[in-house]
Amino acid sequence: MNLYEYQARALLAESGIPVPRGEVARTVREARAIAERIGGLLVIKAQVHAGGRGKAGGVKLAHTADEAAAHATNILRLTIKGLPVNQVLVSSAVDIAPEYYVSILIDRTTKAPMIMASSAGGMDIEDVAATAPGKIVKVGLSADRPMTKTEAAAVAARLGFRGSAASQATDIFRKMETVFWASDASLVEVNPLVLTPTGTLWAVDAKISLDDTALFRHDALAQLRDESAEDPREVAARHADLSFVGLQGAIGCCVNGAGLAMATMDLVKYFGGEPANFLDIGGSSNPTKVVNAMRILTSDPDVRAVLINIFGGITRCDDVARGILTALDEIQIKLPIVIRLTGTREAEAKELLKQEGRGRLIWASTM
Repeated sequence: MNLYEYQARALLAESGIPVPRGEVARTVREARAIAERIGGLLVIKAQVHAGGRGKAGGVKLAHTADEAAAHATNILRLTIKGLPVNQVLVSSAVDIAPEYYVSILIDRTTKAPMIMASSAGGMDIEDVAATAPGKIVKVGLSADRPMTKTEAAAVAARLGFRGSAASQATDIFRKMETVFWASDASLVEVNPLVLTPTGTLWAVDAKISLDDTALFRHDALAQLRDESAEDPREVAARHADLSFVGLQGAIGCCVNGAGLAMATMDLVKYFGGEPANFLDIGGSSNPTKVVNAMRILTSDPDVRAVLINIFGGITRCDDVARGILTALDEIQIKLPIVIRLTGTREAEAKELLKQEGRGRLIWASTM
């Protein structure tokens, strides 16, 4: 689950990390009122779960409340990378000298958190890695204890911080790690971390991604989710207790078990197809899950066929078959449906589909 910039900045501010003053507005009138309250040089920033806002016209400077309102009017009309802009952050602008990048994230090689930082802030870290890898500092962190002051100071020194700026950076790095653990995050990123000409550090822009599987421990954070900005298929799957990830292919996959789901997608790719999704109905034998899965798959206009691949262990094949037949009755499905069911109550499932499938199904005996 991704947080909007204004939400991420609020979490950082709660931990004592300095962020510029700002408020979110959903209308031009609200943007004008906020600009009048804050005053001075302002920045108006589109709030969407997408990068490249500046290039798309979603970040503008304003010297007056009237100018802020004019920018808000234009930004609220934008669509950035397919996402409509429904809100803007009206914030104090910061006088920028050097810019830095810093994040706490999961290092999938070591399966542990790490701090990644660079003196080339303000750029996409992927671009820095490609063009100037020597400017990236990576230091592994411990899951058993927080980063020490000495460890954080060493990172600050490698980025070139000195004196008071080094002390501020050290403090910010440690507080970012606190936010990372306290919110069960997978990413806490500040880009850019700005050093002003007066020697003060500010977290000007922030991104936080939370681990969905830990949200049950964070009711307040879970309330920050904006489902209107998410793939509607993934929203529907979450409410139906299905594991789903949308892809760009034409073959909808309905499988039980994450391992089999991955293997099924691999096979589709191996034989020249493109999976439209990862969808794991889990070990439940509830036919309703199959119905919900079929609704989600067939709602995708790019899906041209459905592949159902079930290995019945805890999952009963006959219950899956009943779910398929219910889906056929309740949903107008005109797509070819290829089914492979094997395992628990396989014979009963085949008999059900043979008697009631009405010729709309294609049976496969093996993967």
